[in-house]
Amino acid sequence: MSEHSSTSVYVNWARERLHEMDAALESFGVKAAEAEAASKAKAQEIFADLQKRRDDLEALLKTQAEAGGATLASAKSELDQHWAGFEAQMKAYFDTIGQQAEQQKTTFKDIAAAQAKAWTESADRFRAAATQVTTTGTADLDAVFTQLKSDAAQAGAHLEQLKQAGSASWSVFSAALGESRKAFDAANQAAWNALTKSSPKG
Repeated sequence: MSEHSSTSVYVNWARERLHEMDAALESFGVKAAEAEAASKAKAQEIFADLQKRRDDLEALLKTQAEAGGATLASAKSELDQHWAGFEAQMKAYFDTIGQQAEQQKTTFKDIAAAQAKAWTESADRFRAAATQVTTTGTADLDAVFTQLKSDAAQAGAHLEQLKQAGSASWSVFSAALGESRKAFDAANQAAWNALTKSSPKG
């Protein structure tokens, strides 16, 4: 179970980031084409780079997943670097097209929705995996799943407050998304730790 759990934690992490990347790219695509002539070429260049970074991350994920659990820990730092580069380019995109509050808010909403989707999918995978373990330790699993739901609701409520707020800078939106992402990663790890303990092989 331990290799399965680490693989699952890794896969959940990567899927969450890919959901966010897809949401950002979808949000940026139309605006890059509509940008003013002075910034259009640069916006499209950054958009192309973002698309490449997203595809590179997916390719790396597939390669490392096929290599097995032993390579996951070392691959995580490389994936983190890909993600950090993507985030930096998102900021560069906003700097290029100008501080368009509506575009930033739209992108924030799209990425927040992608995070919510990742929470739901992750919880579904936990439930499916939990059916594979014995009844030993199910109280621990129930507690972890309850906490997971609570964490998801709390993160969602905070993001919803920002959605409803008037204007906010991309740095504020980005920080809120970062906090939600950290909560997701911690909840993801806690759930798989509980599954590992409850496994007859754990």
